[in-house]
Amino acid sequence: MWEAPLRADRFTPSMSGLRSAREGASDFQPSTDSMATEIQLPDSAARAAETPTAHDTLSEKLVLNMGPSHPSTHGVLRVVLELDGEIITGAQPEVGYLHRGDEKIAENMTYTQFIPYTDRLDYLAPLSNNVAYSLAVEKLLGIHDELPPRCQYIRVMCCELARISAHLVGLGAFAMDTGAMTVFLYAFNERETIYNLIEALTGARFTTSYTRIGGLSRDIPDGWLGEVRKFVDQLPRVIEEVEKLLNRNKIFIDRTQKVGILPREMAIAYGVTGPNLRGSGVEFDLRKNHPYLCYPELDFDIPVGTVGDCYDRWLVRIEEVRQSCRILQQCVQKMPEGPINYNDPKLLLPKKEKVLTKMEELIHQFILVTEGPPCPPGEVYFEAENPKGQLGFYIVSKGGGVPWRLKIRSPSFVNLSVLPEILKGHMIADVVAILGSIDFVMGECDR
Repeated sequence: MWEAPLRADRFTPSMSGLRSAREGASDFQPSTDSMATEIQLPDSAARAAETPTAHDTLSEKLVLNMGPSHPSTHGVLRVVLELDGEIITGAQPEVGYLHRGDEKIAENMTYTQFIPYTDRLDYLAPLSNNVAYSLAVEKLLGIHDELPPRCQYIRVMCCELARISAHLVGLGAFAMDTGAMTVFLYAFNERETIYNLIEALTGARFTTSYTRIGGLSRDIPDGWLGEVRKFVDQLPRVIEEVEKLLNRNKIFIDRTQKVGILPREMAIAYGVTGPNLRGSGVEFDLRKNHPYLCYPELDFDIPVGTVGDCYDRWLVRIEEVRQSCRILQQCVQKMPEGPINYNDPKLLLPKKEKVLTKMEELIHQFILVTEGPPCPPGEVYFEAENPKGQLGFYIVSKGGGVPWRLKIRSPSFVNLSVLPEILKGHMIADVVAILGSIDFVMGECDR
């Protein structure tokens, strides 16, 4: 077993480094001189092997609904549990309680008008949703590799701020699910600082709608880069405090290590992505393997787990926060000057003062707003590395400013599909820890 190091520089994003860290966690044992004899329970694999089969007529099974109104299901998720006593012998996630219908809504509005709807997918990281969708439409237009450098750097900063914000919520909620309230307060305090930065950049704290097809709605304000630099300089110290609270905490270790193990082969077979995939030992990240925007110009590491349990998924997200800080520091240092929008009058709205004074610009804006950006016929698929995993948009166009078909590949939906496999053999109390380690958002799942 392993555990993350207690210093920011002690983490090695590799299989060997994580293995040594886990071994350090296993060496930590509290004094047992004054403790009562501990009850020994078999691990989940042994319990699953001993679980009676469906043909065992001597066993009595109980079906229990967990959710959709349950504080630990992180939204309107219903999990139908089949129990033999306290042991889970079967689990079936039931989704669809939100009835969003975003994909059909997209077919009845222009490409630009759908941007606010992407805020409501993973609503903990709306900026990264905006960027992924805009890049998909720009790929349809053939301009996704020709965006101005300043636009690319600002978009990367938006994605990494959103990643840190989403991970802080996920880590805080996961810790609270396992009984650690203090970490939740640490996380939300830092998240509030991120929201202040996002509000200064976009004018909104939650539903940002910041990107535009071909660029951004506005440039960064004066002094904003300095505030980002101050934030990313102090955040690693807070993360270190969080690690000191939990990484060697016996209660937390017992509730997360060897619990909810997702083997490497199973993660790949189910299409799991994001921190859940990397926690299972698969070093795959779209920012490295299929880079987009200016990610090839930035230096960062991909943390990878060794066992694939809840503890690995916790540590992978912890280290991803540090790596996002590294990326933001480089973006602040390398931020280029220049325009923030692709230079094409067919995509950009004219300046407001010209719209108010000249008929040609007024007609141009009217057509662009009502008909949308003129896209060619064709089919494209683009996916980005979001906090929950790979968020993809598949667009079918017959020409014009409205998509004929739009399909969203939501990582939360795919990641939840593995629950029947990793819940079996565990106890009811372990369900809360496993759900927290998956870190999903039902608004994205029930798109």
